[in-house]
Amino acid sequence: MRADQPGQVPGEVTSEAAAPTVLELSRISKHFGAIQALNDVSLTLRAGEVVGLMGDNGAGKSTLVKIVAGNYPPSDGTMRMEDREVVFHKPADARGEGIEIVYQDLALCDNLTAAENVYLGRELTFGVGPFKVLNYRAMFQRAGELFAELKSETRPRDLVRRMSGGQRQAVAIARTRLADPRIVLMDEPTAAISVRQIAEVLNLIRRLRDHGIAVVLISHRMPDVFAVADRIVVLRRGTKVADKPIARSSPEEVTGLITGAIESV
Repeated sequence: MRADQPGQVPGEVTSEAAAPTVLELSRISKHFGAIQALNDVSLTLRAGEVVGLMGDNGAGKSTLVKIVAGNYPPSDGTMRMEDREVVFHKPADARGEGIEIVYQDLALCDNLTAAENVYLGRELTFGVGPFKVLNYRAMFQRAGELFAELKSETRPRDLVRRMSGGQRQAVAIARTRLADPRIVLMDEPTAAISVRQIAEVLNLIRRLRDHGIAVVLISHRMPDVFAVADRIVVLRRGTKVADKPIARSSPEEVTGLITGAIESV
């Protein structure tokens, strides 16, 4: 979380003010046959912290996030939440622990409304026995509350196919908030959208942080990461080469780490 104490570097967490740890990865490795995608990666996430995860294509960013999200099992290493080891065999296991992911393609249905997308797969119903119908009123009301909480202009009855990229991100993020998550993983949320929409998405990320949610932000856009992240983690060829407060790094240093001009920090 961001510091507010006199003399403290913005973006740095002191031991006295440290938020609780929500996830601890210890020496995570992953190989696909002869390909070593991750090698002994350790990482700690704290509540209300935005971690920028950066690296070149093939660095292992998406593999690491998919392990946390339950898509892949690690080949080696452990994951712990609240001082207990967790093992995810499928994405539902991760969601059960409060981990939600927003993929780059968002996985939205263009022919449905914003509210229907928020509740997709988790629809509210009423009725008796097999005679149940969708409770649109309740879904529209709760979706509207989530959009208001995120300070988004998206409206529950808007069709997704008519939305801007920023509004679509709001729908995807609202869907994660529906589950009251502790961790939200975001894969390139500002790719291929306008400058105005990028600002909207970055504000959505800040809203998540302000609600005490840990956010892992995968992005190739250096300005976006430095605008919202509290900490920067850099992977190169499956190995972690940097993990430090954003205030103690720079775009030039991160570029050097990604390209190999700087070995590690």
